Amino acid sequence: MQMLEVIHLQKYFNKGTANEVEALTDCSLVSAEGEFVVIIGANGSGKSTLLNLVAGTNLPDKGKIFIDKQDVTFRKDFQRSKWIARVFQDPMAGTASELTIIDNFRLAALRTKRKTFKTGINEAFIKTVRNRLSTLNLGLENKLNTVVGKLSGGQRQALTLLMAVMDDPKILLLDEPTAALDPKSSELISEMADDLIRQHTITALLVTHNMEYASKYGTRLIMMNQGKITIDISGEEKAKLTTDDLHRWFHQ
Repeated sequence: MQMLEVIHLQKYFNKGTANEVEALTDCSLVSAEGEFVVIIGANGSGKSTLLNLVAGTNLPDKGKIFIDKQDVTFRKDFQRSKWIARVFQDPMAGTASELTIIDNFRLAALRTKRKTFKTGINEAFIKTVRNRLSTLNLGLENKLNTVVGKLSGGQRQALTLLMAVMDDPKILLLDEPTAALDPKSSELISEMADDLIRQHTITALLVTHNMEYASKYGTRLIMMNQGKITIDISGEEKAKLTTDDLHRWFHQ
């Protein structure tokens, strides 16, 4: 089943000025339910612009966007939150540093549900959070009342990922989620994201500059250049990709 459909997207910045930039040019992409798409390309190729248009952070100048067969082209980001969760490069962006771990999960639970004073305060919710945290093997399930600002960047990004899938989103957008982390934390977050995407059958889009991760993770890979998708491979062809292949593409 098609979960995301992007049709002939075009996006300009500073349109009509001397600094006009065409960030996306006739960009189209159809992604099925549960498909894990890795997006690579040089800086300025349109990767983040594509994610921002899917998320609703920016709106297109032309084209259409459908999520689960519904036209969301001109809906703002908060109007798409029932379908989309997003993890950013900055580990600090996905959590409230002044709140405890459990309070951060309560906020995440309110993202797509009707807000009540009782949401997230019962024992069943706390047990669910504790069980999910235990899968990280970081001991955080025993630190529910710890202020998140005291955690490391890797721990915070792990929390962000877990919170992102709390309400079973249809689409998960990963915007270089490991770029600001040390190698050990980066590997943890990458493996964790891959596991969660599989477990929850989420359609995921990952933007990365890490060629090792681009070859290792995902069921499909696209490469962007000057606002267009220039390479699109999946299945066995994707599985056989090596980092040498990817580096060669960048130098063609």
